[in-house]
Amino acid sequence: MVIGIISDTHSKISKRALQALQGSDVIIHAGDIGNPEVLQLLEKIAPVYPVRGNTDLGIWAQSLPMSQMVEFEGKLFYVLHNIETLHIDPKSIGVDAVIYGHSHMPKAEIRDGILYFNPGSAGPRRFQLPVCVGRIRIVDKQFTTEWVNLE
Repeated sequence: MVIGIISDTHSKISKRALQALQGSDVIIHAGDIGNPEVLQLLEKIAPVYPVRGNTDLGIWAQSLPMSQMVEFEGKLFYVLHNIETLHIDPKSIGVDAVIYGHSHMPKAEIRDGILYFNPGSAGPRRFQLPVCVGRIRIVDKQFTTEWVNLE
């Protein structure tokens, strides 16, 4: 299974980002979406599981959850925008991966047996950080992670 992961689009989603997400079985958007059109474009590729980020304002964003748990291939994912607002103990509830955005910095680390994954920002460049999306593959119940540079 291929999980496309995108964050911090801030109303701008490039053709390169859409191409990079082709072939995803599902897509997670970790917040700061910007407008509903971004989600509509992603939904043409695969089912989308979004969360609201700190810049997702307006009526359109009110229906988005601040966090959500989703399960793929027997693995439980907890999705939120800002890792600093993580107020649960992922291990105690059986979470296998925490997906987040906000910092615009791609990162993957294993802590206490849990994958913490940030796809970086797919929107406008911020500082010297890369513009990218992420992928998580689940093969034989194991995760592999990667980033696709959009520049």
